[in-house]
Amino acid sequence: MLRAIELARLTQDEIPVGALVVDPNFGIVSEGSNTRERDSDITGHAEINALKAAIGYRGSKKLNECVLITTLEPCPMCAFAIREARISKLVFGAFDLKQGSAGSRFDILRDGNLGPFVEVIGGVLESNCSQLISDFFIELRNR
Repeated sequence: MLRAIELARLTQDEIPVGALVVDPNFGIVSEGSNTRERDSDITGHAEINALKAAIGYRGSKKLNECVLITTLEPCPMCAFAIREARISKLVFGAFDLKQGSAGSRFDILRDGNLGPFVEVIGGVLESNCSQLISDFFIELRNR
């Protein structure tokens, strides 16, 4: 999670979210951060960027046994991408009560009707991750 927080801090003019995909031995496969504004791309979420990079690196759209670590609970779009990539476990920091799709608002990742569920561990370094988001929006309002 500390590396995901570092990635989030490196973002500029974006909501600070960092994500990484790690293999079963916790070796980093890929990293991502938000690029929506920079790229004018509504799919430029940190999780999507990390998944795309991992798929490119591994040469397979299936990331079985990999873990996605992200500073913010994924939105519905990212949750479905996580499922499609066959990520086995999600670890996230801050809860997202508006769009969170790992149990806060929706529970897309553990819905058995959608196929095999993804193990979810939330609230890891939650205060650190939440503070990044809070600080960003405070700064944005003060501009």
